[in-house]
Amino acid sequence: MRAKRLVTSLTLFNLVILFLVLGIMAWAGNSLAEPAAVQPGTDGIGAWGAMAAAVAVGLGSLGAAIAVAVIGSAAMGAMSEKPELGGRALIFLGLAEGIAIYGLIIAIMILGKF
Repeated sequence: MRAKRLVTSLTLFNLVILFLVLGIMAWAGNSLAEPAAVQPGTDGIGAWGAMAAAVAVGLGSLGAAIAVAVIGSAAMGAMSEKPELGGRALIFLGLAEGIAIYGLIIAIMILGKF
């Protein structure tokens, strides 16, 4: 029950952050439509690109942490009854950790574009 309440509150938090970012982007208006010229000696990563990469890594890591917490506690409970389920539990934990890696890959793709 506590895990369900945690997931619900974090989901609402993520939705608030999403709408906040969308509101900032709508408020910025045409400044996103035409990127500013890159000055000599700079790397060309705009503020929006850096923010998008940070959001991708942050939310991906947050999602992976929630998944590992829920799966890890369930795996420990299952292994206490049947110790032979340890290998299967590790597979599911690895799949949950993949969420964080996907966020990192998206951030690298975003930073490579700008």
